[in-house]
Amino acid sequence: MEKESLWLGAFRQPVRLLAIAFTTVVAVLFVWFVANRLLSEDAIGMHEMIRPAGRPLVAITLFAIAGAILSVSLYLSDTRGVIEYEPDGVFDIISLVCSRIAMIMTAVIVFVMFYEVVSRYVFARPTLWANELSLWIASFVFLLAGQYAMQQRSHIRIYVIYDMLPRWMQKFSDILSLFLIWVFTFAMVWGGYDDALRRFLRMETFGTAWDPPIPGIVKPAILIIICLVALQALSNIISDWNKAAEHHSTDDIDEAEIENIRRKLEK
Repeated sequence: MEKESLWLGAFRQPVRLLAIAFTTVVAVLFVWFVANRLLSEDAIGMHEMIRPAGRPLVAITLFAIAGAILSVSLYLSDTRGVIEYEPDGVFDIISLVCSRIAMIMTAVIVFVMFYEVVSRYVFARPTLWANELSLWIASFVFLLAGQYAMQQRSHIRIYVIYDMLPRWMQKFSDILSLFLIWVFTFAMVWGGYDDALRRFLRMETFGTAWDPPIPGIVKPAILIIICLVALQALSNIISDWNKAAEHHSTDDIDEAEIENIRRKLEK
């Protein structure tokens, strides 16, 4: 049964068809590359996949992969999980889309490592790129997961203390947390912008046999995503400002430890 659209509305079905089309193209191209690699010594490999200049098929493949990831992420972000917060505003939607990208990338890491294991131990042909590609993808999974955790209010908060506070003090603590997040973000961007720009402009590589531009891509991505996290934190506090105080369950927490903390706070 088709689930109710969360934010795409009338665009849900076109995005679904676009996701299917891009994914099909990627699957066909992957099969072609693998078959061609087995049959031809001059076939395009992973070394050429990060150097598409003069290779139109590589550029088409990269475009298809990007289109598949984006369209599938857009489609998956149009439904909300049972434990997920209801999105409220454009930044929540962006964070949901990024969370789906991270989800897809996690599956890609599993596929890459499976490919490496089969290639190494079944065909005795280990790859030169699986480890670096896994690290490259995992870095984005880590960054995007942080953004999603902020949107879902899943970051660290000591609820046993927070729930004891009156609503006005909860709001004050939220403002203080937001201030510290923005100070940290400002410091990161201020201190890392020049270095990130240099690495990006020269597309600094990793220095391995495959030599992917991991530093040139990841360093700017850190600054961009941390800015998105800061904006998401601001969006959270605006969205939650007029909500009633929440009280969180302590069923899975040691009741004796909670009582000890409360007694110490009362003293």
